[in-house]
Amino acid sequence: MGKSVQVHKSHKTRFSSKASRNVHRTSQTDKARISKDHKNHVGGNRASRIQHKKMVRDKKRASLLKEKKASSGTSSAPRVIVLFGITDKTNSTLLTDDILKLLAPAGSQITSNTVSSSDHKIRTTILVAPHGDLASCMEMFKLADYIAFVASGISLRESSDSGSAIDSFGSQCLSIMRTIGFPNTAVLIRDLPVEIKKRQDMKKKCISLFASELPKDCKFYPADTNEDILKFIWVFKEQHALIPHWRQQRPYLMADEVSIEHDCNDIGQCSLLLSGYVRAHCFSANQLIHVSGAGDFQLSKIDVLNDPFPVNTQRRNSDMMESEDFRGPVVLHSVFPDSLKVDPLIVENVPDPLAGEQTWPTEMEMEEAEKTNKEKKLRKKVLPRGTSDYQACWIVDNSDTEEESLNDDDGMIVDDGEGEYLDQEQSDHSDADEAEDNAAETETDELMGDDENLSNEQIEAEIQRIKNAHSEDGEFPDEIDTPLDVPAQKRFAKYRGLKSFRTSPWDPKELLPIDYGKIFALDNPSRTQKLAHAKIEEIDNEKSDDSVSVASYVRLHIKGVSIEAASRISSMSKRLPIVASGLMQHESKMSVLNFSIKKHDSYDAPVKSKEQLIFHIGFRQVIASPIFSSDNLNSDKHKLERFLHPGCYSVASIYSPISFSPMPLVVLKSNQGNSLVATGLLRSVNPDRIILKRIILTGYPQRVSKLKAVVRFMFHNPDDVRWFKPVDLWTKCGRHGRIKEPVGTHGSMKGIFDGVVQQHDVVCMSLYKRVYPKWLENLYNLQ
Repeated sequence: MGKSVQVHKSHKTRFSSKASRNVHRTSQTDKARISKDHKNHVGGNRASRIQHKKMVRDKKRASLLKEKKASSGTSSAPRVIVLFGITDKTNSTLLTDDILKLLAPAGSQITSNTVSSSDHKIRTTILVAPHGDLASCMEMFKLADYIAFVASGISLRESSDSGSAIDSFGSQCLSIMRTIGFPNTAVLIRDLPVEIKKRQDMKKKCISLFASELPKDCKFYPADTNEDILKFIWVFKEQHALIPHWRQQRPYLMADEVSIEHDCNDIGQCSLLLSGYVRAHCFSANQLIHVSGAGDFQLSKIDVLNDPFPVNTQRRNSDMMESEDFRGPVVLHSVFPDSLKVDPLIVENVPDPLAGEQTWPTEMEMEEAEKTNKEKKLRKKVLPRGTSDYQACWIVDNSDTEEESLNDDDGMIVDDGEGEYLDQEQSDHSDADEAEDNAAETETDELMGDDENLSNEQIEAEIQRIKNAHSEDGEFPDEIDTPLDVPAQKRFAKYRGLKSFRTSPWDPKELLPIDYGKIFALDNPSRTQKLAHAKIEEIDNEKSDDSVSVASYVRLHIKGVSIEAASRISSMSKRLPIVASGLMQHESKMSVLNFSIKKHDSYDAPVKSKEQLIFHIGFRQVIASPIFSSDNLNSDKHKLERFLHPGCYSVASIYSPISFSPMPLVVLKSNQGNSLVATGLLRSVNPDRIILKRIILTGYPQRVSKLKAVVRFMFHNPDDVRWFKPVDLWTKCGRHGRIKEPVGTHGSMKGIFDGVVQQHDVVCMSLYKRVYPKWLENLYNLQ
């Protein structure tokens, strides 16, 4: 008898490995060898995977410990706490005094907003954001390691009646924080009731009001007693520091003291002295320095001073600290730049006016030109009757006009995607469109600059004019009327027609303005940025004699600063912190920066292209006149937007020193007080971004016969009709066509379309011209 054990059907080999499916083709000895090797191989892989995961864990643990020691250890720079009152009725000054008294040594006098505590082994700098001053609050948010929102129980009870817990200024500041990046946050609640039940109810109410506007990990703490404040300080000390990524890429210094040292050799120049702690990375004396509100400069030397706020565990050290503070700072040693390694202060390129001059052609170029001419002579041309050989040399072949005879007046050439457009602009024909734009900008600048001399009626009329232009741009975008007194071929001499906006070529190096000769372009921006970051890391790892380490208390000697800028920085330091940040390689050179930008909901006034605005790009703040454009993902050409429309993202292009991404953007308008206009992010550094201004000429059908129609009021003379004959037509109802011939002497024309044109339809023609940002000489003329 056979075996009584039931044998089940084996599993299908659909999902088995190839080796197991082919194992029956091998011998028994090979099966044993293969299985043994396979087992050892798998075991080796498992062991290597375990070892690799252990190495990754150890590396993460070491990096976290290093980061924690650098950010919150006793040898790190003081952490910055910014106290921000959610409403204008919240008093943050009293809370600041309570925290400083609690952390300061017993019996010591508080003379600064920076304090070190030997009991808690922590040192911190507390800044109070002034409610209503947007520029000062924003500079503090950029430096904050911890933002503590201060809420009052009294204001919460009043807000329950009015229904508004956060005012308009608070919502603007929250938008700026979201753009810059939230650090660690907390909400400190003051003026809570004494009864426990009412305190809990008030805390729950505060959480329900503010939890949706703040980050998810934001905690709520009462802050009326010393025990409550000590609990917050313990959480602040032990919590992992959450710092925005863009701030960790460059070394920076928050100035505790600002002074001026006059230069004996140059009367108009001086040295700006900034004292503070080095943060994020090591400072090198060879680096360029950007001072917010003043510009880019070089360093003459760096003085390493004694630490004014050390965390001492012994009474003797604290007495020594008090005596040193009384004597003033002591210079331990100085660091000087190396003349061979110092970064040059290059802002603008010096263009060569003869770079575009034509040189004498070589023999090879002359031979190629002769071959090209012979090939052109062999081509057959369709010539009108009576055309001489001399006249035939000036006629260009056009294969699309087989049905029509060539005309000498057809001067407008359309880019059909196969050849390069020839712009037939005459030197004596000025661009009237650009002249009108410049005249409008000059008039607006004069009106804005002479607000004191204008009456209320004139100011209201100017505001109404801008609002009307904004509404017309939304209702009739790009539509303009052909002037009656100027021929259209002169009025629109710089414009051209495109067969296809997406596929027709446009050379980015063609007919560039003079300002493009002053800027720099990066061949490979991503690789350049990677090399710049590698150089910063190299400075941190080398720790050479020309650099100072992180958390050192130093004094920067910034040379070549004008006395006017230095005095302005000195006056600004009384109301907001002054930041000096180190620049990476190439970050002082001018180029074209493109930002992804969105208009803020609180700003109702229209924002026109080339309007003067203040761009806060990380620690850098510049004055710029941007142009706005749409973002076409499937095209290398982008349409100009005359206004920044709310509710959608646009791309703002400006002339500015190079900055490497990621970099947040906050746009302000300095009118009577800084207003938040828009927020965004740095997109690219690309001067070759093609931004085209489109205009639409409109006409109306007079007579319609099947596929043909007579259109009037688009042009006013037959010469203009012949000039724009190669450009395609389209209608608002979706028809497409072309110009056949002029009709009469008043600019009417006959067109052929792909369908019957309705009598109520509008016939349109699109023309394009490349535009560029506006160059401003004073980038840092800030108040």
